[in-house]
Amino acid sequence: MSTHAHSDHHADHGHGHGGHGHDDHGHPAGAHGTFGSYMIGFVLSVILTVIPFWLVMNGTLDNTTTTAVILALAVVQIIVHMVYFLHMNGRVEGGWSMLAMIFTVIVVVIMFAGSLWVMYHLNANMMPGHDMSKMP
Repeated sequence: MSTHAHSDHHADHGHGHGGHGHDDHGHPAGAHGTFGSYMIGFVLSVILTVIPFWLVMNGTLDNTTTTAVILALAVVQIIVHMVYFLHMNGRVEGGWSMLAMIFTVIVVVIMFAGSLWVMYHLNANMMPGHDMSKMP
């Protein structure tokens, strides 16, 4: 009887409760991020937020260059968030990683194009000497 209980213990060891370094979905235990990877992502996010803020507050670059640098850093920050916080990598998880990537790209393009459109039209409509009160 004791050998039967002992064999059941070994047969059940690590199955159904994430043993042997895998989670319940069969991924390696570290696939969902560690404290260190979250801290790296956090530090990179803070740096990628402080640099554009500093560039704008100090006025170190001209407007066109500053805008280009801020947009480039925003794209890098999106990638940092996807890698370190959303855990998107080269492995395909049932196609969801690729769908999430496509959705993210579409949303970023829409937001970028819409922002440029609004800023251009605000600039065009607010030119000096353009007095709206004298219009018929």
